[in-house]
Amino acid sequence: MTDSLTKGKELIIRPTVSKAALASFISKLAENGISTLNVDPKFVQGKNLRTIYESEEADMVVCKTFDQLRSLKSSGKTLGYFKKVLSNADVDEIEKASQAGAEFVIVDASDWKIIPLENIIAKLHKSKTKVFTTAKSSREVGTMFSVLELGVDGVILSSDNIDEVDSARQQLSTTKFPIRVAKILEVKDVGTGERVCVDTASMMTMGEGMLVGSKSNFMLLVHNESVGSSFTSPRPFRVNAGAVYCYTIAPDGNTRYLSEVESGSEVWIVNKSGSARRAVVGRSKIETRPLRLLRAEIEGQTGTVILQNAETIRLISRDGKLVSVTDIKAGNEVLGYAKPATGRHFGMEVDEYIVEK
Repeated sequence: MTDSLTKGKELIIRPTVSKAALASFISKLAENGISTLNVDPKFVQGKNLRTIYESEEADMVVCKTFDQLRSLKSSGKTLGYFKKVLSNADVDEIEKASQAGAEFVIVDASDWKIIPLENIIAKLHKSKTKVFTTAKSSREVGTMFSVLELGVDGVILSSDNIDEVDSARQQLSTTKFPIRVAKILEVKDVGTGERVCVDTASMMTMGEGMLVGSKSNFMLLVHNESVGSSFTSPRPFRVNAGAVYCYTIAPDGNTRYLSEVESGSEVWIVNKSGSARRAVVGRSKIETRPLRLLRAEIEGQTGTVILQNAETIRLISRDGKLVSVTDIKAGNEVLGYAKPATGRHFGMEVDEYIVEK
């Protein structure tokens, strides 16, 4: 899922706590950046929150009949249409609601989530009608935002747990790393060791790869294997990332040793401009190979990375061209990432004095 696919999308929360706990829960949601709730407007009076509900008092009014949709057209409200999808006839009805002026539709496809949504997105993606759907977990939220690659415009998550809401919000998070020019200071063969190939469930394009390094605050951008060589076919889903001890940054903000990355893990795929997107790891392969150490400097900070010594492992030069690890020499300039040093405790960033060499 690329940054452009999450831009403009919205997470809406339907609180499932008791009435006694509702006021406190709504306050926590607001503090955590949630701006729209699927709740009766009377519960958010005096709060700077939008509501989407089956009430004419809501900011976004949910209609369940065409007659209601037509009768409220002159109200000035944002009008939508709710439909539980059980058959193709229901999909057709949603398309008719869009044609009748619904500015959004809420699709409840709890029995068969993916296929109906694919059909509805395909029918409505060129219209002005937004497609919302429902979810019961943060994992479902991520799936809904990537259906048919375009994804839905919004997800209404039923929850009584702030941690679950935070996890769902991460599905919408986008990150841009400050990519800088790294000058290679030293190239050194260091014998054999174990390196990690990260095979993702996503296809990567030219200019994309993973940030990898010996320090959490200093990494080089290792390109994916979309080029191949005279002896190997392109594998654009793969990053031959580096030695087992190396760090990469996960979407939860913590670092991971490459040795910890496994099937089901998430990693950031980063392009040469610094824009990052999530990718699920399908497989991680650890194998013994000849290794090469690169020492580099970025704006006064130095760091290293150990990579497999093979022509299919490439970095990106400052002019965007690919350069193989086997061809890199001291003085070359490649792309990387650096920031002031902080400590890490089990991958979590902490403020403490630390020196890494």
